[in-house]
Amino acid sequence: MTNDTIGIDISKDHLDAHRLSDGASRRFANDSRGHKAFMSWLSPSRLDPPGVRIVYEPTGPYHRAFERKLAAAGLALVKVNPRQARRFAEATGRIAKTDRLDAAMLARMGALLDLEARPVRSPILNDLKDLHMAREALVKNRTAARNRAKALTLPILKRHNAQQLRQIERQMAAVEKEITALIQSDPDLSRRFAILVSIPGVSAITAFALLIEMPELGTLGQGQAASLAGLAPVARQSGNWIGRAFIRGGRANVRQALYMPALVAMRFNPDLKAKYHQLTADGKASKLAITAIMRKLIILANALLRDNRTWTPSVP
Repeated sequence: MTNDTIGIDISKDHLDAHRLSDGASRRFANDSRGHKAFMSWLSPSRLDPPGVRIVYEPTGPYHRAFERKLAAAGLALVKVNPRQARRFAEATGRIAKTDRLDAAMLARMGALLDLEARPVRSPILNDLKDLHMAREALVKNRTAARNRAKALTLPILKRHNAQQLRQIERQMAAVEKEITALIQSDPDLSRRFAILVSIPGVSAITAFALLIEMPELGTLGQGQAASLAGLAPVARQSGNWIGRAFIRGGRANVRQALYMPALVAMRFNPDLKAKYHQLTADGKASKLAITAIMRKLIILANALLRDNRTWTPSVP
């Protein structure tokens, strides 16, 4: 239990803080001096964890140094999705949007919804996240260049496009090499990576995505893992009407990373292959069956990481 909640709107230059217990608000500079002033603004009792819960939205590189300062003090940190925060504000009738109002809204959201604090990413995971985002951008650039190549007719444009494709491929290889080096430099990440790639269908690229985008894997229950990945069916029922359940929300990057491994697992993982054929034989559409295999994969990955063991075929 926490005895106070503080909402913070983080921008490049400023931190706007709102303390729910007494309604106090204050602006701090988003630098080392400002971070120190913010810590002084907290009373000594609030510095004793779990005395206070800090609620904020991620802002790329602008929140990381402040986040590390708060984590070092042992404070309970809650990082919320900006879209969810905006919907909460709209649900409470708050239409105006300023930094100060956003800080107050985040404080109310954290207290009313009793949001759970989670450990912050380590510096190495932040670096891996940046590298993974850069790789995803390069993949999009490669797709765009390949699509352009189909419509080009002038030799000079074809040549330039081919050069650009080769450059993108070189950059992707360099980024992947750096990701691999960072993972191998950390014993825990290296161990988790080896477990993930032992699963049939899970490539190094998929393992990258699971490690970076879902670092909680191995500490979750089955339902939690599927829900966090957005692969748990959402029930739709009202009175006597029962609608078709579907998946929504969760981490889209994880779902995208699991799609191709699910297709491979349907062919080469005996258990998942049998599950897929059972679902389609029962009349399930192919897309629903593939989604079920993706859900099985994330649950399997979570279980293997939790038990600290590599994948082995089931004994008949």
